[in-house]
Amino acid sequence: MEMDNSAAIPSVDDARSVSCDEALDGASENSASSPSEKRATPRFTLLIRAAKLVTSQGEFVCVLRDVSEAGVSIRLFHKLPHGDPIELHMPNGKVYELKTIWQEDNEAGFEFVGNVDVNRLINEAGEYPKRGLRLGLFFPIKITTIAGTSEGIVENLSQQGARFESDSRFSIDQNLRVESMDGSPQLKDVTAKVRWRRDNQYGVVFDDTLTLGEFARLAARLQCPVLLD
Repeated sequence: MEMDNSAAIPSVDDARSVSCDEALDGASENSASSPSEKRATPRFTLLIRAAKLVTSQGEFVCVLRDVSEAGVSIRLFHKLPHGDPIELHMPNGKVYELKTIWQEDNEAGFEFVGNVDVNRLINEAGEYPKRGLRLGLFFPIKITTIAGTSEGIVENLSQQGARFESDSRFSIDQNLRVESMDGSPQLKDVTAKVRWRRDNQYGVVFDDTLTLGEFARLAARLQCPVLLD
């Protein structure tokens, strides 16, 4: 999987990795009591689309629900992270600065900071993304092969795989078992295959793709576990 400047791991169609049931995590998409439905500005419903919400607490998975010229509403898989600035990062690389207006359970509404071409944002959200959603997460891992165990540092993570750095030598297409250090539950017994190698950096694809909810909660556990309480 490519995480900065590599491109070996195939992306998964968002229609598969961001299904409605998974994206809303069991909740109805059209909640009549949602504060977002009470706003005066006309809202333009989006396709369910995964994006990143970035704050001083880290990078978190969110799902766009609707948007207007005034702002956007999203759903998360945990409590809303805090810290300024708050930015919405689209899969195609576009970034929008936000200001929190309301939050209720795992949903939140934001105003855009500055002028936003909402039609362009909608078109961007509706396009098939060229790359899957990736988070810049850094944590130590234990890597196990038939030859023994070694250590590494994950630098980037997606639903489909990861980029990590290790002083050990692994071959292209080699099978690995990856888990968090000390047996912590963040990442446990994940099997993967090496897809690319560059110096001491490696890209691996997971044998079993993480669901969007699993990916989102893993990111929260690694960066700010209190959001899951």
